[in-house]
Amino acid sequence: MDEDPLATSSVPPPPLKGRGAASNRASRFSATHREAFDDGWTPEERSPLRTSVSSENARRILSRNDSPDIPFEQSINPYRGCEHGCIYCYARPSHAYLGLSPGLDFESKLFAKPGAAALLRKELARKNYAPTPIALGANTDPYQPVERDWRLTREILEVLCEYRHPVSITTKSALIERDLDILSIMAKDRLVQVQVSITTLDKVLARALEPRAAAPERRLQTVCRLSERGWDSGDSAHGSPYPRPYRWGDRILAGPRRRSGRRSRGLHSAAPASGIDRAIP
Repeated sequence: MDEDPLATSSVPPPPLKGRGAASNRASRFSATHREAFDDGWTPEERSPLRTSVSSENARRILSRNDSPDIPFEQSINPYRGCEHGCIYCYARPSHAYLGLSPGLDFESKLFAKPGAAALLRKELARKNYAPTPIALGANTDPYQPVERDWRLTREILEVLCEYRHPVSITTKSALIERDLDILSIMAKDRLVQVQVSITTLDKVLARALEPRAAAPERRLQTVCRLSERGWDSGDSAHGSPYPRPYRWGDRILAGPRRRSGRRSRGLHSAAPASGIDRAIP
């Protein structure tokens, strides 16, 4: 007897506008899993997905590691999840530990740590604290859109500036320009390094890879404004490792590898005119 094709068929959901993941598959720790099923009737329309932010009462704010493969020993992440929605983000699986999906949940169900600055001040004041550069936003972008209202990254920078503590920042957002007043003070003592992540200058490709991050040309403008301050910020445009054909929620994006050569040449040619002192492939 032939198997009923409808009994096993599942339909990949269409991608939502402005979102990176195409599905919200359950995490690997979930006891149940759901799949969309085509019953032959009109496909269900997907409504726009709103971003929610919940407060997290963290007990500590500094994360430490001793891995020889990671170029920093401690980091701060004021947020869990990231609204930029980069499809290649290595932090996506971390949402599974919260019982949420690494798919759409990761970029729409965010967690903020409103006590981050106070926790940092407490840790820096410890007698046995040994200062080493802090990587700000090593897991998710510290200047993602919700930072405009929560201002946690700015509060953290205020504490670091007060303690004259070295910090490095990696971001895809132009919002970092808001904090140039603090960064300029820290830069006078060479306490800050900023990396502006630019994976491509192709607008179409950037929108597919990083749907809610600043446009490539806007990030170049940010590098220019950092450079115009006249301090050696360590500004750099670096391309994340060229994404391979990437599968998430039955959506395959193979474009980046085919176009990576043009992207790399364009990025390196734009670097000098934008004040970028080095481009990291």
